[in-house]
Amino acid sequence: MPPPRNIRNRNNKFDQNISKRGNVSVGKAGEREDEPAISKTLVLVFLVLIVGSSFAGVMRLFTSSKVPEA
Repeated sequence: MPPPRNIRNRNNKFDQNISKRGNVSVGKAGEREDEPAISKTLVLVFLVLIVGSSFAGVMRLFTSSKVPEA
């Protein structure tokens, strides 16, 4: 008993796609430019906040310490 027509058609389509594997045109994926996930400005703002807050913490540490009397 031969397989039904729809199964035979799906099998033929699958066999044709196997031979095309890896030979897909670039299409729209090749046209798209890779943009960074975070902008340079946002990185700069975070860097200034982190460095500035650590600098302020160090300055607070040195200005609030008491000098021992000799």
